Amino acid sequence: MYSILLSAAAAVAVLLVLLLGFQLSWWLSLMAGMVVFTAVFVIASRIIMKKVMAALELAGKDLQAQRFEKAIRGMKDALRYGPWQLYVSQQINSQIGMAYYIKRDFSNAFPHLEQAFFKNWIAMGMLAISYLKRQKRDKMEKTFEKAVQWNGKESLLWNLYAYCLAEECNDAAKAKDVLRRGLKKLPADPHIIENLDHLENGRKMKMRSFGDPWYQFHLESLGQLQKHQMAAMGGRMQKRMTVRR
Repeated sequence: MYSILLSAAAAVAVLLVLLLGFQLSWWLSLMAGMVVFTAVFVIASRIIMKKVMAALELAGKDLQAQRFEKAIRGMKDALRYGPWQLYVSQQINSQIGMAYYIKRDFSNAFPHLEQAFFKNWIAMGMLAISYLKRQKRDKMEKTFEKAVQWNGKESLLWNLYAYCLAEECNDAAKAKDVLRRGLKKLPADPHIIENLDHLENGRKMKMRSFGDPWYQFHLESLGQLQKHQMAAMGGRMQKRMTVRR
């Protein structure tokens, strides 16, 4: 952590100058050193985070414009700030992994998602699914457990975890346990209640009500997704025709 090392170096320098050069008492010198450490650390952190946020904001605009490769290059370039600040590399890797995953480049997404920030539940969900597709259920569950530990208020995360267990691993019993735990964090959540009811009655979970946030995980086949999109398009066309009449 360069910012910590820089702050510590400045603090030690001030301490030694005051203690040896100005013959100040050790405790006043120490206090002055601590003030310098804090000030340098805060200033350095703000400078680094400002640069990181600027890079991510620019990458976000490129992603919205479907310029995936340009966005990813920009985020990879921002990784040079990683050694300066705690969790910066993990946060940037989360974004890179998500960008690759959304464009279905799963092989390139995986190594970045492995370094994802644990508080980024979307990246953690994508990592868990990547483990699932690699037949590593134990790692999938560990990843989901870590994600819900830090992001327990995310309804889609609990439902996604249960979906992977019930629909992908054929473990409805464990999926129901996950949803019951989710209800403790999110009492009266309609999505959790509905899907728990479906599982208890031997039916499949419903995830499409989450919309685009659900589709970004690519757990539905392209054929199913296309059918859904065509059905939605047909519904909109029918609605327009009805309005015109």
